[in-house]
Amino acid sequence: CIALLFAALFTNDRVKIPGTGFFKVVFYMPNIITAASVALIFGQLFGHPYGPVEQMLKSLGLVEEIQFFQSKAWTRGIIVFIQFWMWFGQNMIVYMATILSINPSLFEAARIDGAGDGQIFFRITLPLLKPMLIYILVTSMVGGLQMFDIPFLFHTKRSTINKYLETAAVFVYKNFRTSEDKVQYGYAGAASIVLFIITAVLGIIVFRMNRDADEARKKKERKELVKAYKREQKLAKMGGVD
Repeated sequence: CIALLFAALFTNDRVKIPGTGFFKVVFYMPNIITAASVALIFGQLFGHPYGPVEQMLKSLGLVEEIQFFQSKAWTRGIIVFIQFWMWFGQNMIVYMATILSINPSLFEAARIDGAGDGQIFFRITLPLLKPMLIYILVTSMVGGLQMFDIPFLFHTKRSTINKYLETAAVFVYKNFRTSEDKVQYGYAGAASIVLFIITAVLGIIVFRMNRDADEARKKKERKELVKAYKREQKLAKMGGVD
């Protein structure tokens, strides 16, 4: 949603934001960095007891001691921020490219008719962005379900995995490669199949929710007409034989 909002602002001719090109580059740059590097960097920033973030909070007198990796809210919140920080820019660029590909005459006609920016966005831009919205939603959902590198590398000490960051992919890895005497191939395989089923079901639900109801109704009507035509042809042939 935030990526879509910024894309709409940056592509709006009426909104003049200084340094638009600079912000585009800055927002997209985190996506260039590898996920493993980002996870290690943030792991060092929020480390205990010598992490820069903890030292800064102590110097400001806000906390006496804080262990980010021992808190479910902090650890998962940081992972959420990392994911948002890395992929926000790419989604914004994709939305901008899609908006700029829309015929400008549609916006000009709407403005001539007296439509405001909000009406143009919800009545023209958003409906035409629907295919890209579905693409972003599905890819983001699948990426979130299969997330492994950032949670695993963010705070992992040798073979010990932070219990608050155990995603489905991390669970599969833990049972498959933790150590020789604790390998559970059955659990890892079952979890992989369950993850695949959940991903497929959610993907189908997203596509069903976002399909065009009018187009689906028209397609159904066309099928009914084709069936009726075939029945009439069949009856006509039978009558001719008789």
